[in-house]
Amino acid sequence: MNKSNLSPFKNLKHDIPSSIVVFLVALPLCLGIALASGAPLFSGIIAGIVGGIIVGAISGSPLGVSGPAAGLAVIVADSIKELGTTAQGDFDMMAGFQAFLVAGLIAGILQIVLGALKAGIIAYYFPSSVIKGMLAGIGITLILKQIPHAFGWDKNPEGEWDFFQSDGHNTFSEIMYSVQNPSVGAIIITVVSLALLILFQQQFMKKNKIIGLIPGPLVVVGIGIMLNEMFGLYFPDLVLENEMEVVDQQIRQNNHLVNIKAADSTLPYYGLITFPDFSVLANPRIYLIGFTMAIVASLETLLCVEATDKLDPLKRVTPTNRELFAQGAGNIVSSLIGGLPVTQVIVRSSANINSGGKTKMSSILHGIFLAVFVLLLPWLLNKIPLSCLAAILLVVGYKLANIGLFKMMYKDGWGQFIPFIVTIIFIIGINLLWGIALGLVVSIFYILRNNFKVAHQIIKSDQEGNKDITIQLSEDVTFLNKASVLKTLEQIPDNSKVTIDASNTHFIHCDVIEILEDFEINASSRNIEVKFIDLNEAKQEEPLQHFKIINND
Repeated sequence: MNKSNLSPFKNLKHDIPSSIVVFLVALPLCLGIALASGAPLFSGIIAGIVGGIIVGAISGSPLGVSGPAAGLAVIVADSIKELGTTAQGDFDMMAGFQAFLVAGLIAGILQIVLGALKAGIIAYYFPSSVIKGMLAGIGITLILKQIPHAFGWDKNPEGEWDFFQSDGHNTFSEIMYSVQNPSVGAIIITVVSLALLILFQQQFMKKNKIIGLIPGPLVVVGIGIMLNEMFGLYFPDLVLENEMEVVDQQIRQNNHLVNIKAADSTLPYYGLITFPDFSVLANPRIYLIGFTMAIVASLETLLCVEATDKLDPLKRVTPTNRELFAQGAGNIVSSLIGGLPVTQVIVRSSANINSGGKTKMSSILHGIFLAVFVLLLPWLLNKIPLSCLAAILLVVGYKLANIGLFKMMYKDGWGQFIPFIVTIIFIIGINLLWGIALGLVVSIFYILRNNFKVAHQIIKSDQEGNKDITIQLSEDVTFLNKASVLKTLEQIPDNSKVTIDASNTHFIHCDVIEILEDFEINASSRNIEVKFIDLNEAKQEEPLQHFKIINND
């Protein structure tokens, strides 16, 4: 596929079905993360719409999808509680949320500044073992968190991604409760939904000209609604409904179905929009919270950007500084109209890729679908069983954490496998940020260990813009050279002939080999001829180093 075929308007046959899938995946996540953040539920929907339309339009990421992120939920919840608590100890959630929106606005401005300062290069210094561990860890966590909903146990707070939950339970105790208290109706819907999703993944279904155009999750949602309606007519004991229950002398909603407050004559949707309270600008804590969110949101976005680029079949490279600018603009808009902070989110992005999305139009359309359907058809959305959505997310989780990924990482050696596993374990056992941080620490240990064993010679790039170019790799090419290698490859002009010579190279880190292989895949769209010399012989378990450019004219 060449550049002319990557126009957003020339790939609508791929992007429209994909955007529907992303919309279906994003809806429960937007609601769940808002719930986990202690914010109004509609703030999650606003963030999803802004992440799709605003960020999608500005971003240079072809397949990344932005929205409210689970990784920020703890920061958001703590900030709202702190800002909403008075000196007398009373807590006003709406006052805290309005104050928090000002911090979100500050975070957005800081992200734009980071983009202008070209801070996006930090993404290239994260090892692929940690990024792939993040993908797998999110996938496994997604599976574990959705198992209770698959059994019809919907009492756990949706959107809580930490192992220890605010209700005193944890990931595994919730699974135990769900197995002990199953809902037959929910299990039937889950099993039917999973069977349909697996069926739609089969090649003979994909090759059918008519069926191949229908996204499986859309069929699953339709069948899930119809099954539950049929239960209501013929098997009332199986029907799934939203219930009210008394817990600790408090009335609590126990939802088995999606629950979005519908518009009516007294409270239309614009009445649910919350505006920031700028009177809190005198509070120094607002600036500290804004700074913290800017750093965490930017880091989470950059990690997801690199992970999404690795999943891209065309191996396109997202301009990270532009992405920071887009996220900053999105957070400014979201905060001004009462939305949660946004980042690029790997669950939505991977769902986009797995569903056949080709350009950023799928992200923009998913935001439009969120806006249109939530505003105009809340009654239809409120009929979707959570067990049906759980089946969709179980499949997404498996694709992120499939067995083949574990086998591949194990074959790459202990230097790759151990950081990968550490990242997964701590994402599941604590939360996303702890998993990434500890995985990075272990990965750095292996990098320093390998660098201690092997001397490095750094040769700077020497590009003069000629069409016939040789990239001479030095004796040792390490992970630390990822950014410079990637930058050099990006600066190669279209219509070039490139020779990548590894004849004098002893060690090449697998991250750099992956960059070179991705460049070869993407080169055809830029009419670049690529030739490798002795690259296979240079592939070692040890890391990689530098290069110089030799003009052959």
